Amino acid sequence: MNTFGTIYRLTSFGESHGAAVGGVIDGCPPGLEIDIDFIQAELDRRRPGQSRITTPRKESDKVELLSGIFEGKTTGAPIGFIVRNENQQSSDYDNLREVFRPSHADFTYQQKYGIRDHRGGGRSSARETIARIVGGAVARLWLRQYRIDITAYTSQVGGIALENDYRKYDLSRTEENMVRCPDPDVADKMIGLINEVRYQGDTIGGIITCVIKGTPVGLGEPVFGKLHAALGAAMLGINAVKGFEYGMGFDVTGRGSEVNDSFYDDQGRISTRTNNSGGIQAGISNGQDIYFRVAFKPVSTILTEQQSVDIHGKDTTLKARGRHDPCVLPRAVPIVEAMAAMTIMDYFLLARTKQA
Repeated sequence: MNTFGTIYRLTSFGESHGAAVGGVIDGCPPGLEIDIDFIQAELDRRRPGQSRITTPRKESDKVELLSGIFEGKTTGAPIGFIVRNENQQSSDYDNLREVFRPSHADFTYQQKYGIRDHRGGGRSSARETIARIVGGAVARLWLRQYRIDITAYTSQVGGIALENDYRKYDLSRTEENMVRCPDPDVADKMIGLINEVRYQGDTIGGIITCVIKGTPVGLGEPVFGKLHAALGAAMLGINAVKGFEYGMGFDVTGRGSEVNDSFYDDQGRISTRTNNSGGIQAGISNGQDIYFRVAFKPVSTILTEQQSVDIHGKDTTLKARGRHDPCVLPRAVPIVEAMAAMTIMDYFLLARTKQA
């Protein structure tokens, strides 16, 4: 499956070491003013080589909009776009042609398709997420008119973690450091840990927290189209994601009297005194902030020796080469925001069809 969404849809294409990656956005309403500088800025937040704690691969990641835009506005037609690859070093992967990297897509792709692109992982490479960034940036431009704001940040790297309460932090400071953590002191510790594992030829995982403000009441369906299920599917579809929880998540196992969100009259608006539900109740947004956490595993390709097998099933050892992120979290922050934006826009448009 290479298409995401129901009404607002993104179809992505391309490989890490091919000529380009790109996509087609379908279902975007006409008349939306396209801010190309904003789209490019979002791509810049994801691109490689932006700091010493990311892969040193150098790519400008300049987007080319091919269709669906006239005089700076969407026409309602499909929006086609590409981002050309410029800095492939495919020879770095020659030793992976017949060897499966542990915990990587190599084995499952080979078994499923009988063929795989060993250069950078092909479609399994996180470079595919370029298309998601563009699709998410257009969705965020559309959501702006409804004052819906989406902010993600790195909340944990290894054992270094922020408190699990986004309200305690100034999220406007997230972009002030290379790890994208809103607490500068904790950010320094995270950066130190990432550098430590990088020097050791290893990788490390962590958690990204995302907050969506301004979502109206009523997005989501009560049974099989629950909003939190859609957000979970969107996040679990991101490379290296292993876990998703919203609201209190797995901490919700206490007593009902401790967990329930009490309603009250907030100057003529029904609100809740707490938000343990994470802005979603019975699968439908309730008007409170939606917040969730996404767990990312360490990057599978490490520069230390590992035990594996080759394509013939024979035991072997592997020491990978090439340019890899020691930690995906800093570059994954805009990807989480993009997937959240596309999900919310899609469900917003779905809600409109119910009202028609």
